[in-house]
Amino acid sequence: MRERAMKYKLLALDMDGTVLNRQHAISAENRRWISRAIESGISVMFATGREVQSVEPYVKELGLTSPMVSVNGSEIWQAPGVLMKRHILLPGWVAEMRELAMRKGCWFWAYTVDEVYTRENWPAGQADLEQRQWLKFGFRCEDPAVLAGIRQSLKDTGRYELTNSSPVNIEVNPLGINKASGIIEICSLLGIGLQEVAACGDSLNDLQMIRSVGLGIAMGNAQEIVKQAAKAVTGTNEEDGVAQAIRNYLL
Repeated sequence: MRERAMKYKLLALDMDGTVLNRQHAISAENRRWISRAIESGISVMFATGREVQSVEPYVKELGLTSPMVSVNGSEIWQAPGVLMKRHILLPGWVAEMRELAMRKGCWFWAYTVDEVYTRENWPAGQADLEQRQWLKFGFRCEDPAVLAGIRQSLKDTGRYELTNSSPVNIEVNPLGINKASGIIEICSLLGIGLQEVAACGDSLNDLQMIRSVGLGIAMGNAQEIVKQAAKAVTGTNEEDGVAQAIRNYLL
């Protein structure tokens, strides 16, 4: 196993449901093994659906200086605070998705480069909406049939990359933009190949990443399709699954 482990130069970690537990914290065991991975020469980075503002405290906690993929690939960071590339949704698309969510009675949210918007604080007018750079739109609905209908409507436009971070939501990025596309950019930056990357995740927004890297690892709490696509399955996010993955497959 040690010879196989030596080829992995980059470890990409999803956050919610993966490196974070139910309290949205990084356990002491996960911290310890992440530190050991870094000390061994492996670059450890976040590849998350979160906006960068909510990632920064965890970057500081772990002392990371590595690149990062945020908002499911809509932003790629060369290093903390150093933007490499950004992909945006057109304001007109965002307006249409909001209208669809309102019509279907779903909760919704959207990320711009500097704020999270929901029904409660949505921009007041079209001009206000058009002034912002939109990175991701999300729908949440407990009714599977309604959610499936929304997904089909979005798919029919041919504009969007559709994933989720939970079985009850849909996350929308520009077509072709996902965590895997972000990691490809990071690999080019670092001068390494995808086969030299290991990644851990649990949801559909991790699926392309899990499939494309050298070692895709599904969490024990991952959605079934993610487990089926992975080369390995580790413990859950409540069982320090990331620490287990580093110990068993990388070091």
